[in-house]
Amino acid sequence: MAHARIVVVGAGVAGLTTALLLAKESRYQITVAAKHMPGDYDIEYASPWAGANYWPISEAGTEAAEWDETTWPELEDLARHHPEAGVHFQETAIYNRTKDVDSKLGRYLAEKLKAEPWYKDVVPNFRQLSREQLGTQYSNGHAFTSVCINTAIYLPWLASQCLLKGVVFKRANLKHVRDAPGIHHTGQKADLVVNCTGLSSLKLGGVEDQNMMPIRGQTVLVRNEANIMCSSSGTDDGEEEVCYLMQRAAGGGTLLGGSYQRGNWDSQLDPNLAIRIMKRAVELCPALTDGKGIEHLDIIRHGVGLRPYRQGGTRIEKERIDGVWTVHNYGHGGFGYQASYGCAKKAVKLVGEVLTPRSSL
Repeated sequence: MAHARIVVVGAGVAGLTTALLLAKESRYQITVAAKHMPGDYDIEYASPWAGANYWPISEAGTEAAEWDETTWPELEDLARHHPEAGVHFQETAIYNRTKDVDSKLGRYLAEKLKAEPWYKDVVPNFRQLSREQLGTQYSNGHAFTSVCINTAIYLPWLASQCLLKGVVFKRANLKHVRDAPGIHHTGQKADLVVNCTGLSSLKLGGVEDQNMMPIRGQTVLVRNEANIMCSSSGTDDGEEEVCYLMQRAAGGGTLLGGSYQRGNWDSQLDPNLAIRIMKRAVELCPALTDGKGIEHLDIIRHGVGLRPYRQGGTRIEKERIDGVWTVHNYGHGGFGYQASYGCAKKAVKLVGEVLTPRSSL
């Protein structure tokens, strides 16, 4: 039987994960076409700038929570059995303040502020933090075992797994969905396009999703080791600023953050924000500098990334655009990694629905 031809547009974590799961089906010929590839660093390419980790922010009972829950066993398996993927286990602590519940950021991170979030039954070693562990600043908190991902290793690893399955990668700067079928590596027109272009779905012809907007994140990557992943529910520096830190696997450094600046497209470093980020991180986790100040942080680089947020939620659905069957998987905001396998599995299911003749059902 002839293999169906697919072009996956986008090589971020969503595109690569979807391409890999499609390749495992062994009945598709897949081309990944993207302007940016693993190894690139560009403001348009969100995935390299991510933490990246697993601490769900999706609301209980939603499909987004199902995607997160589906993804956890996959990431756990990578951390346990595939060190070459750059994923490792890390003890995690979440600190919450009651006054953040009604803030702009608090509403976005509402599930994390709960004393009993839904993911308590998913992640290992979930437990409440004691009053002694919380101190006087926080009203509640919890701890569990999670994972942190070294994006500089993980994205190329995903690409390498795709290559092992016969996926072909091509550089392309597509302006319209209808142009994608014509760049399949076989030279023949593709049967279907998978759109994983993230924030670029705002401008991609045939899609032009006006619900897309950036949530600007600024970070500082340091050599200092924390040996813990932690975050607070808010800060006194502003409703769009937050404190978190996570130590990436395999010598990837410790990422300090950050900001959640909706609608902000600025790609340039804000030095004052950088100082606030470092001060908050050292206060939250004194072990970073052995109780000393930010001058004892060993900085690797500063980063700015634009999370691909979609008002109304992530879009994973199928439609026909100018005669081209398209499956969308974009708009993951700040949870692209921790929902990656759940979202990709839904996209793969939709691909199957389009490409499986009704007579064979």
